[in-house]
Amino acid sequence: MLDAIHVTLDTHQQLDIAHPSWWCNTSCEAPPPFTQISITDIENGIWQARNPQQQDHSLAYVKALAQSGRYQLMVWPEHCLQGSWGQQVHNGLAKSLAEWENSHGLKVNYIHKGYNPNTEHYSAIQAEVPDPADPASQVDKTWIAMLARADALLIAGQALSHCVASTIEDLPTQLGEPYLQKMWLLSDCSSPVPGFETIAETFMSKMGARGMHSVHSSALDLSQLTATSQPKE
Repeated sequence: MLDAIHVTLDTHQQLDIAHPSWWCNTSCEAPPPFTQISITDIENGIWQARNPQQQDHSLAYVKALAQSGRYQLMVWPEHCLQGSWGQQVHNGLAKSLAEWENSHGLKVNYIHKGYNPNTEHYSAIQAEVPDPADPASQVDKTWIAMLARADALLIAGQALSHCVASTIEDLPTQLGEPYLQKMWLLSDCSSPVPGFETIAETFMSKMGARGMHSVHSSALDLSQLTATSQPKE
């Protein structure tokens, strides 16, 4: 049986460092979605923060991203805006979650991520560049401790090329490499952002080699998970 359910909610503001409205060129035009912005782009004035007071932070942020080596700043279409349909749980899933709460007498753990406009927040574990003044952008040690107690962790959601991938990559950093053997990705319950399929394929190959499991939801047998998810000596 499922003993706990954790639902992460991508939650953004309209004005966000990864949205078009944050940036402009010398003609005051916003970048189109899926524009990548590099350190050189900012230093050469190709793209700059629309608010001059955010210029220094924007450059420092892109430099910090480059140092981490995981992503270059991507300008995404506005999505998952607070209070909008995109930020909410789909109605069918919401009903199933409510039924689970009623039948088990337990609460679903809802986790909001991404509200800080000054940093991207792909991973549910922490922002790409955590904000020292914002605990919500940092690792939630209480949540990590809850996940550490799991016999097996089933993972589904969007998107396999970015948010799901980053979350899975961050978990063994917090809980140790053997934890990957407890992780089961429901392969038919996650998909990449269109155009980023290669990133997802590379991620799946890499994490599978490290010990993460992948299973189609129709083939899932909860009774077998505990035995097959025990870390190897």
